Amino acid sequence: MSTAIDDELWSAVGDPTRRRMLDLLVAGGGGTATTLSERLPVTRQAVAKHLGVLDRVGLVHGTTAGRERRYEVDEAQLARAVAQLSAVGAAWDARLQRIKRIAERIQRSKPA
Repeated sequence: MSTAIDDELWSAVGDPTRRRMLDLLVAGGGGTATTLSERLPVTRQAVAKHLGVLDRVGLVHGTTAGRERRYEVDEAQLARAVAQLSAVGAAWDARLQRIKRIAERIQRSKPA
C-alpha cells in the first residue's frame, strides 16, 4: 500500500460535508443521494454532486438500484486515506519535535 500523498483524494475528504457523508455511508452500510440528503443539511442535488466527487477518487462506488444509485464506501481506498493521514501526522510530529529541541537549545544558551 502506497502512502504517497494523493492531492485529489485529500481535496475530496477536505470538505466537511463529504466527510459526514462517508461517516453515514460507513455506519449505514451504504445509501442513496436521497437517504443521505435526509440526514444532511444540503439538498439531494448537492449530495449527488458530493457523491460524484467521492466516486471519482474511488472512495465510494455506486450501483444502480431501481431509479437511484446506491453508494458504498470502498474500504481499500478509505484505508489508503487513513494510511496517508497517519504518514502525514507522523511527519508533522517529527518536525514539531525537532522544532521543540531547537527552541529548548536556544532557551538554554541564553545568558541568565
